[in-house]
Amino acid sequence: MGRLWTLLSYAHSLAGYASVIAIETTSKLDDEQWLAYWILYSFLTLMEMVLQPALKYIPIWYDIKLALVAWLVLPQFRGAAFIYEKFVREQIRKIQNRPPQTADGKGKNKFVDFISSKKGEQEAY
Repeated sequence: MGRLWTLLSYAHSLAGYASVIAIETTSKLDDEQWLAYWILYSFLTLMEMVLQPALKYIPIWYDIKLALVAWLVLPQFRGAAFIYEKFVREQIRKIQNRPPQTADGKGKNKFVDFISSKKGEQEAY
């Protein structure tokens, strides 16, 4: 079993290599796939850390995770791009179409005012 996990770890490191190769190409399609993969893999890892006390009672969790990560990473399936396009992009568009509101109702916050102010108008700290 130890050799299997070593092989899987090595295969997972190839995702990092493929990400670097994708950055060097001119195609935006592979960049989107790998960026979506790393975002979703980070989210999966975070949820796994939070839900670890419950996941230890699910004996096939690591098999499910392996299948899910394989689906996300393999270019034949483009699972990461699929999830991003169907779920994440819709949520981001809903958030972006909503104007940001603050307590005073101006629609901007102090940070946005600071970074968008004209040269010479910044306050000295």
